[in-house]
Amino acid sequence: MRPTLRLRLTLLNGILLIGAGAIMLAVAWLSIDNVLHPTGSLLPGTEVELSDGTRLPVSDWQDLLVAASRAELLAKGLVALVVIGLFGAAAAYVVAGRALRPLHQVTAMAQRLGEETLDQRIRYAGANDEVAELAATFDAMLDRLAESFEAQKRFVANASHELRTPLAVMRTEIDVTLSDDEADLEEFRRMAGVVRDASERANGLVDALLVMARSEAQTDRRLARRVQADLADGVHAALSAQKNEVGRLKLDVDTELRPAVVLGDPGLLERLAGNLIENAVRYNHLHGRLWARTESPGGGVVRLVVGNTGFEVDQVDVPGLFEPFRRGGRERTGARGSGLGLSIVQAVCEAHGGTVAAVARPGGGLEVTVTLPAA
Repeated sequence: MRPTLRLRLTLLNGILLIGAGAIMLAVAWLSIDNVLHPTGSLLPGTEVELSDGTRLPVSDWQDLLVAASRAELLAKGLVALVVIGLFGAAAAYVVAGRALRPLHQVTAMAQRLGEETLDQRIRYAGANDEVAELAATFDAMLDRLAESFEAQKRFVANASHELRTPLAVMRTEIDVTLSDDEADLEEFRRMAGVVRDASERANGLVDALLVMARSEAQTDRRLARRVQADLADGVHAALSAQKNEVGRLKLDVDTELRPAVVLGDPGLLERLAGNLIENAVRYNHLHGRLWARTESPGGGVVRLVVGNTGFEVDQVDVPGLFEPFRRGGRERTGARGSGLGLSIVQAVCEAHGGTVAAVARPGGGLEVTVTLPAA
């Protein structure tokens, strides 16, 4: 028999019962000599006549009485000790089995756990003890696993849809153009332009997925690279990259960039600032506003705040903007970007031990605040 917890509890209970009984038996055996004093009130030299006619001094008769009492106590006590030990072990085996039944349920649940059985739960309804706490913890873990699997399924489905769209556009354009016997050079040039735009969109999506995977792989302070980087430099670079788009929309850009030095991966931090600025430009409107602010308020943290005007967003919908492939209420098909901007921002923040929060502005637009540990 393998040393299961039930067996060990049974043996422990049996050993404790037998040990306690043995101690009581030893105390009784040692106490007999002090308890039995029938000759204490008789005169020395007094004799006692036994039933067989034998006469003995009273002291010898007392010694025989104590020896007989000890022998009888020892014989009956050992029998009682064995009976109590066996009964206690059997009772402990039954009680331990009932107490450990939820553990067997947890084991059985874990053994048959799979993607198709994540909806099963233990739902322990016994006493509110440690076993109930373990069962509740296991059920809560299954809830988190089920939620994670569902999020992963949604992510894979959305990623597949996003990648399928540009590929379908490219194939359709190529098939239509090649099937047209009268297609001229201009038509092939137009087809090439459409294919190029679709390939750029697919390439941008793949790059975003790689950055997101890289960020999520470095969470919990497991950054592969740790150097000092200033968030203000990342904002400068992002604004320079969006200069043409800012000019096209005639945006009013307001910056207040103070040193905000953090310790981390410069590439990921630059992508964080770039995504925030890119979103602030992409989801803005003509003659809108964009503002960016970096600061070191103290307390061992630095902040990056990026806000913009634009279409209205309900505050209740803001948490969903950090989910992959969400574009602030716009339809996914045909919208610009991959819908991974804020998801990447959140992943980079978590990788650097920081947080990100967004607030919907009453007049439209969004303001995002990133808080990171200062270098």
